[in-house]
Amino acid sequence: MPERRRQLTAFHRQGENFARSRAGAWYFINVAMRIDRMLLPLSRGRVSSAVGQQVGLLETTGAKSGARRRIPLLYLRDARNVILIASKGGNVKNPAWYWNLKANPSVRFLGPGGLTGEYVAREAEGDERARLWAEAVDYYDGFATYQGRTDGRRIPVVVLEPAARDGA
Repeated sequence: MPERRRQLTAFHRQGENFARSRAGAWYFINVAMRIDRMLLPLSRGRVSSAVGQQVGLLETTGAKSGARRRIPLLYLRDARNVILIASKGGNVKNPAWYWNLKANPSVRFLGPGGLTGEYVAREAEGDERARLWAEAVDYYDGFATYQGRTDGRRIPVVVLEPAARDGA
């Protein structure tokens, strides 16, 4: 694996090691997400249970139910876009939020630094996907570990582009 550009403290390295373990992935999917569903809106996207990581709140419309769904996710920035990785801790199936935004690509995202707003989701492909995947693995190398657990599923890289505003 190439050397990472992102430099981590020993504390953050230990956190990443835990998060990429099977137990850590379970914890973040089943426990931390429940906490962050409440914590992120209360802090306007500034505070998450995943200390040292960028976590935002994605709001989608259920593909089957039509109900609003909120899911805390690690994210990256690419200019004005928000980048999400549909890893589900290396599960062999894509996460439900991925199918929700495939069915209904208009989403809302809550994040600090001007990221809160309406977006349109699309899946990255080709050179763009390769570049964004490399950046994601550099940011959190657990994504590479998760890819090895997927039994051949290619983890989708999702791009959220700011929705066009009338008169903008």
